[in-house]
Amino acid sequence: MSNLQVLLVAGTHGNEINAPWVFDQWKQKEDLIDKCGLKVVSVIGNPLAFEQGKRYLHRDLNRSFSKDLLNSENHNDLEVSRARQLLALYGPNGQNASQIAIDFHSTTACMGSSLVIYGRRPVDLAIVSLIQNRIGLPVYLHEGNPSQKGFLVEAWPCGFVVEIGPVPQGSLNSRIIQQTFQALKICLEEISKSIHSQSCFPDKLIVHRHLKSIDYPRDSSGEPIAYIHGDLEGRDWQPIRNGYPLFEYISGEKVRLSDNSFSDVVFPVFINEAAYAEKNIAMSFTKKEVWRFDDCWKDAFYRLINS
Repeated sequence: MSNLQVLLVAGTHGNEINAPWVFDQWKQKEDLIDKCGLKVVSVIGNPLAFEQGKRYLHRDLNRSFSKDLLNSENHNDLEVSRARQLLALYGPNGQNASQIAIDFHSTTACMGSSLVIYGRRPVDLAIVSLIQNRIGLPVYLHEGNPSQKGFLVEAWPCGFVVEIGPVPQGSLNSRIIQQTFQALKICLEEISKSIHSQSCFPDKLIVHRHLKSIDYPRDSSGEPIAYIHGDLEGRDWQPIRNGYPLFEYISGEKVRLSDNSFSDVVFPVFINEAAYAEKNIAMSFTKKEVWRFDDCWKDAFYRLINS
C-alpha cells in the first residue's frame, strides 16, 4: 500500500476565497468529496492574509519558497515564516510529510480553468498529462523567468497549480466554486487510479510554454498611460501575431505586438490579471507545443507514489 499523502492548499493568496470556501464546506461535511482512499491534508496557505482579505501581508507567499529566502536569517516576513512552517509541517521531510502538493488559485483574467507547472520535472509532467487527458485543461509551463521564482509547489517532490477564473478578487462565484469542486475531485481520482495501476496515460501533452511577460506602457512616474486594447481583452489562450494591437492610448494610438523573436503565432495568458499589476506584468506570451509523452515521466511518477 502506498504511503503517499497529498497536500491540498487554498488561500495561498488571501483574497482568492473560492477554494478556501470549498475546503471549509468539505471540512464541515466530510463526504462532500471522495478522497478515493488517499491520505489527504488540506490547509489555508496564508491564513493571516485570508482573514484580512489581502493577497499577502509582507510578500507574496507564492514567491516565498526559494532557498535563498528560506535559508536567510535576514528575512522574517510573515510569508517567509509561513513558508517555513508549511514545510516543517507538510514538506517532504516534515512532521506530516506529503509528496504531492496541489495549490488552488483563482484569476481575474479570462483564463477559464488551467493547470500551471514550473519547469519540467517528470513527475509534474506525468500528473498534468493525466488530468489534461481526462478533462482537457490547458497546461501553462512557466519557466525561464528568473524574476519569478520560489513557487509553493516547487518545494514538494511533485506539485502543480489549479488556476480557475475569471472572478474578482474577494468574490464568491458559483461557477468558480463548481469548477474548483470538480477539479479537486478529478485530481484525487486520477492520483488514486495511479496508485492502483489504473491510469490511462496519453500519447501526448499539450503545453503553452512561457516565452516572456510584458508591462503596460508607463510614464516617468511609473503610472500606466495605456490600457489593454479592446480586441485583446478576453483572448487568453487565443493565437495572435506580430502587428496585433496590445494596448491603446486614450488618443486612440495603438501599441502593437512587435517582437522579432516571435516567428509564428503566440498565445497570451493572464491578460490584465489584477494581481500582476504590482509585478509590472500586463500579460505573458506562450508558445503552444505538443510533446510526445515520455515513459520516463510515468516511471518517475510511479516511483514517487509507491515510495
